[in-house]
Amino acid sequence: MDIKERLNKVFKDVFDDDSLEINETMTAEDVDMWDSLMHITLIVAIEREFGIKFNTSDVNSLENVGSLIEKIKERS
Repeated sequence: MDIKERLNKVFKDVFDDDSLEINETMTAEDVDMWDSLMHITLIVAIEREFGIKFNTSDVNSLENVGSLIEKIKERS
């Protein structure tokens, strides 16, 4: 399973939506329940799934799912 597939599973679990399909241009505005609290939950779930730790500047620099995938690649 590649990063995008694993990440999509995390999104489905966090947002409790099996129909959710991520794409590189997706942002928080594209997902109804993606607010600031869910963002923290999502980041923690991603860190657990990939065995990585993001720092504050990583999280603040995220623009969309594509940049999130790039950060995961950098940290993995």
